[in-house]
Amino acid sequence: MKFLKGFLGFLIFLIVFGLLAYYWLLPFNSLDFIPNGGNSNFSINSSVPMDMLFYPNLRYASPDISYNIDMSLCTLQKQDDMVRAFDTIQNLTILKFSQTESNPDIQITCDSKVVVDANYFVAGEGGPSNIIKSGDLNVIEKGEILLLRDSNCQTPNVAIHELLHALGFNHSINQNNIMYPVTTCRQTIGQDIPSLINTLYSVPSYSDLSFENVSATVHGRYLDTNFTIVNHGLIKSGDSEMIISADGNEISRETIQPLDVGTGIIFISQNTLLKNTNIAELEYTLQSDFSEISTANNQLVLKIKN
Repeated sequence: MKFLKGFLGFLIFLIVFGLLAYYWLLPFNSLDFIPNGGNSNFSINSSVPMDMLFYPNLRYASPDISYNIDMSLCTLQKQDDMVRAFDTIQNLTILKFSQTESNPDIQITCDSKVVVDANYFVAGEGGPSNIIKSGDLNVIEKGEILLLRDSNCQTPNVAIHELLHALGFNHSINQNNIMYPVTTCRQTIGQDIPSLINTLYSVPSYSDLSFENVSATVHGRYLDTNFTIVNHGLIKSGDSEMIISADGNEISRETIQPLDVGTGIIFISQNTLLKNTNIAELEYTLQSDFSEISTANNQLVLKIKN
């Protein structure tokens, strides 16, 4: 009799254990989730044609731009022309220029040789030397100006022309525009140039974290999810946290290390245990203490795929 009771008790234990194992470990069903609404990045609205620039939405990270003039190669005339060019653009826009000896945003150098291109004297060269693609923005890390000719004009048109190249501006087909390929004294800065500069630099110099390529599948009581977090902003981000919730209940939390401009991190998570199987939506949230260009893309909701 004792043996029979013991056997029945052991049998009941096996049945209960088997049911619990079936409940917790075996998938009852599989549900795919898809984003509910967008997770778009910020946008820049402007009536000014973006083909004025080498690339769309091209700018430096900050409106406070540093420069350095190579005193050993640039004559006093060229140095003066360059400083006056910076002053001219600064007076027309929200940009602020300052001279520095250490790691400048724009490096200016000169050459005593006269360079001839076809039938024209080349006045100089300028442009971005390093650009990072970051979401809606193309961020100039470094700019360079090679100033070859002194300006014979009352205004330093050659230096202004090359400075605008270093700020990302392309040539113009308008002969009266200062960005026309051949420089003359009668050319002027059209209002479209400072207008576009002010529009581009109205975006604050912050980072901007965003979710991308988010997918999720629930099988039984387990969640599999893949997603990418990208910094689409203008500066490096700080530390942040990523939280996944199911119907308002937190199920996962991860620390996100600082991300450089235009870089991201991929997360792949499998078999995260859920408290229940009846889930209507998943919510992905980024939390941080630093300022961002937009916080609208710090949250993404996924609904069950129909």
